[in-house]
Amino acid sequence: MIAIWKREVQSYFFSPLAYIFIGAFMIIAGVMFSSGNVIARNVSFNATLNSLTFIFMLLVPILTMKLISEDKRNKTDQLLLTAPLTVPAIIMGKYLAAVTVFAVTLIVSFVFPVILSIYGMPAYGEIVAGYIGFFLLGCALIAVGVFISSITESQVISALVTFFVLMIMWMGNIAVYLIPSQLVITIIEWLSVYTRLNLFAIGIISLTPIIYFLSYVVIFLFLAIRSMEKRRWSEG
Repeated sequence: MIAIWKREVQSYFFSPLAYIFIGAFMIIAGVMFSSGNVIARNVSFNATLNSLTFIFMLLVPILTMKLISEDKRNKTDQLLLTAPLTVPAIIMGKYLAAVTVFAVTLIVSFVFPVILSIYGMPAYGEIVAGYIGFFLLGCALIAVGVFISSITESQVISALVTFFVLMIMWMGNIAVYLIPSQLVITIIEWLSVYTRLNLFAIGIISLTPIIYFLSYVVIFLFLAIRSMEKRRWSEG
């Protein structure tokens, strides 16, 4: 698993992909920070952080589109499948590489709260909780992207389908205001990963949403493992 993780991390940073992801995120975050905090003289950073969840959703396909689909297209997945590696180790190595790039991005973005601390006294507890929630959300969405990358050989299709699925998940968060049925609203809210950020946004770290996010990760990585195992048996 560690060997796969190292290979994928190097692949990210020896190509423009990681820099495009980090750069795009930081530019958009900088614009939102300037308008929402600097110009408005607002020391609460979590509102800006919450707004960035939508931007991150748009960027996840860039991070995950090549993870497995590129190997399938280049037939290098057959080398992995015949190597003395388990499929879970391959999937976890690739997944953790994408999470590493995401974690680096969040660490770089911590420059914004540091700037806020120069001009005021932001609520550090809320900011830390907000970052933990954002990280968990990112881990869940990346797992979705890894699964979709495992079922196609095309990076473009992987990116488009991932974007489409994540957009549906995000739009469900809006649909609750348009649907009259309380039962349907309850179901949508339960399925939505975005509503789970609410407690983190106000500085509360609760076990329930943490388990929920981790469940998303486990489910979609399990599906990715099953997809790759199916290919291993079909090739064998």
